[in-house]
Amino acid sequence: MSLAFSRSEQFTLGVELELQILSTHDYNLMRGSRELLALLDKAGHPGDVKPEITESMIEISTSVHRRYGTLAAELAAIRDAVVRQARRLNLALAGGGAHPFQRWSEQRIFPRERFFQLHELYGYLAKQFTVFGQHIHIGVDGGDEAVLLTHLMARYIPHFIALSASSPFFQGVDTSFDSSRLNSISAFPLSGTMPFVRTWDEFNAYFDEMHDLGVVESMKDFYWDIRPKPEYGTIEIRVCDTPLTVERAAALAAYAQTLAAHLMTVRPQLPSQDIYRVYSFNRFSACRFGLEGGLIDAYARGRCSLKQDIAATLVEISPRAEELGTVRALNQIQAVLDSDANDATWLRDMFKATGSLMNTVRHAADLWAGTGALQRK
Repeated sequence: MSLAFSRSEQFTLGVELELQILSTHDYNLMRGSRELLALLDKAGHPGDVKPEITESMIEISTSVHRRYGTLAAELAAIRDAVVRQARRLNLALAGGGAHPFQRWSEQRIFPRERFFQLHELYGYLAKQFTVFGQHIHIGVDGGDEAVLLTHLMARYIPHFIALSASSPFFQGVDTSFDSSRLNSISAFPLSGTMPFVRTWDEFNAYFDEMHDLGVVESMKDFYWDIRPKPEYGTIEIRVCDTPLTVERAAALAAYAQTLAAHLMTVRPQLPSQDIYRVYSFNRFSACRFGLEGGLIDAYARGRCSLKQDIAATLVEISPRAEELGTVRALNQIQAVLDSDANDATWLRDMFKATGSLMNTVRHAADLWAGTGALQRK
């Protein structure tokens, strides 16, 4: 059952964002996806909007872009269209990797066959999967390149976790993690990382084994942090929490695009398995401490500050930013470092200022709609 890899234009990009559907009464999650999707279908909208596993979620997706500027513009247009229809239903929308005080047991599975199958297989984990992420797709021109880039990007996955982290609260408490969302995903048996294959043929051999053993039916069954997406001709980065703004989401995608272009130009040798020996530690550190986390560099065989590593990477990839038109986006990433404040910081500061998780979510909904301010309180 070999998987054909669809070739794409190198370094094109696209974004998927999972969004919270909120009651404007108490800003808890609300079952509104079917009604919202029906309105959107009738009114028309840019991009793609579809249901997610529970009825208090939707996913928005962009088309394929060459440039950061057009991606950012489409994300804003989709956001505006979805917010406009949500208001007609007295609903609000928000980013953030996890709703701060919803109860997973209250969620309802969206009526779609695949979602019911997942619920049957994973039990309560399916409802606990009411968490919200950003997926970034980067185009590659072949399967071997996808395997190489997936391995090369693995070293930088903590960057994307820390920069996007926006789920410090879960089930009504501060978890002490900047990104608690990834702990929910880690519970799934096919989460983690791609095996250390070196070519697309080797990947196909691995997939065939897993399929023949009855472990997987398709690539959708792998919940890896970063994976090839053969039907799209991309690699897909899946670790980001949904940011609180579309501007942050677009900047993260541009960072991924620029980094990928740099790595495939420099063409370092395929990293050794040391990358994956330190992977879990680095991933945990980024989830737990965000920008203040540390990183074990398997190449240099030493430790460094995650924030310093991101700053050094921004300098290293800056020549490609000029060519790709991502300078403004990378300046936004640098501004996050300069402020020592990711979205998790903003949420904690807002809770401290308001004393209420409900009001924290209300302000986050304003932020998503483009009517709030992303500044520390």
